[in-house]
Amino acid sequence: MEKRQEETARLRVREMLLEKLKGFTLLSDVFLSVALRDQAACQHVLRLLTGKEDLTVREVRTQYRISKILSHDAILDVLAEDEKKRLYNLEIQRRDTVDHCRRTRFYGAMIDSEYLEKGKEYHELAEVYIFYISETDIRRAGQTVSPVRKYSEAEDEEYDDGLHVVYVNAEVDDGSETAALMRYFKTSDPEDKSQGALSERVHFLKCEKEGIEVMCEITEEIYEIGKNEGREEGREEGREEGREEGILLGKTETAKKAARNMAERGAAAEVIAEIIEESVETVRQWLETAALPCLSRKDLIQ
Repeated sequence: MEKRQEETARLRVREMLLEKLKGFTLLSDVFLSVALRDQAACQHVLRLLTGKEDLTVREVRTQYRISKILSHDAILDVLAEDEKKRLYNLEIQRRDTVDHCRRTRFYGAMIDSEYLEKGKEYHELAEVYIFYISETDIRRAGQTVSPVRKYSEAEDEEYDDGLHVVYVNAEVDDGSETAALMRYFKTSDPEDKSQGALSERVHFLKCEKEGIEVMCEITEEIYEIGKNEGREEGREEGREEGREEGILLGKTETAKKAARNMAERGAAAEVIAEIIEESVETVRQWLETAALPCLSRKDLIQ
């Protein structure tokens, strides 16, 4: 009986995800990550963002986790490498509560530490480009693309350390090719063929059977990770309390954990609310207060 209920629930989730798939856009880090796993699609995006028409993508990694023992992990939405070993990180940011400048600083540091092998010199650090893509003009620059410039005041010249941060937003349409790309990011219309290999990839994922299966597998995996991790956390809460109040708390923590995991992978609050059967307002409140304190090096030593 329990097995049948689980299967029914799984089918319900799958049907819901299939319906939600139609509304996915490239401003979701989950959909962007799946779309840009395709080398040609990723290359198309990077050529437009960099202005390098001959850029050739050699390797793409999506949802790439960089882990350190005593510091935060970083999960990069898209990390690509070209034929000249330059690295490109594409990040989707949909929240305004994040310190964007320090987030890009952290991601750049994590990429450097991951790719500079022992025994190599600092001049061997790769050129790193971080494209920070947002729905709104978070830099309030009034243009689609806002590169960060570094200058040495004493020498009155550009300070080149090999890390290039570029803010790109989908709010300001300045008539550029990048603005056209951002318009496409906002709609991700599978019938819109204006973006070459990227359009082909989106059509495949949204309209073709094999592509839809790929998206379903990914979204189901996200749901299961969130649900299972949350369930385990909830069991711990329940065991510690040992009372009915503890069990109820455990169930709530299960839902909160699932919500956080799905949100981190790009699911909208409305989608999360439907899956875990909570109100959209409750889910949004959980996500707004979900920032967890991290242990410092000192805490770990003690």
